[in-house]
Amino acid sequence: MYLNKVLLYGNLTRDPELKALPSGAQVVSFGIATNRSYKDKDGNKQEQTEFHNIVAFGRLAEVMGQYLKKGRPVYVEGRMQTRSWDKDGQKQYRTEVVVDSFQFGADGGRMEGGDSAPRKAEGNQASSQDIEYPSEEINPEDIPF
Repeated sequence: MYLNKVLLYGNLTRDPELKALPSGAQVVSFGIATNRSYKDKDGNKQEQTEFHNIVAFGRLAEVMGQYLKKGRPVYVEGRMQTRSWDKDGQKQYRTEVVVDSFQFGADGGRMEGGDSAPRKAEGNQASSQDIEYPSEEINPEDIPF
């Protein structure tokens, strides 16, 4: 069995570009930057940035084109795909992630009915002060698993 699965969480490097294919289907393309922090052999903290080409089709493309903006975080799931074409006698290649699903990033808020743009959830998240913890101790033998 083979597996082609990509999970990325990063920031958009440019606004999504929404286009229509000759068939009428919608396609959106944009870029995502991801960061990786590590320590080099001398113990100094280093940061490496990778840039990913992203593409989505159909209704997913329409939603992404409407709500995502440059600099905002996004989580995408999809598969890797490499396309090739000839340009001026030279073979050109482009590797991209074809999106199957996505979620707005942590500060991207949530979509609410009737709005034309996502809003941040205000007052709907419980803080640690709002949570009621049980006053009695929990006996591990009472847990059913």
